[in-house]
Amino acid sequence: MPLEMRERCERCERAALPPDSPARICSYECTFCVPCSEAMQGTCPNCGGELVARPRRTARTG
Repeated sequence: MPLEMRERCERCERAALPPDSPARICSYECTFCVPCSEAMQGTCPNCGGELVARPRRTARTG
């Protein structure tokens, strides 16, 4: 099952996070921009889990 790849930061709501941009997620796929993740010291405010780099997804060619 692929990641949901949410396109908005759940904290600031302003950051656009397209699939090929850097973002941070927890194991429940809560999604945050890098500045918000750093401000929260890498801890998800929803579940208390660790925020890690979300894999980037690029458009397929061919």
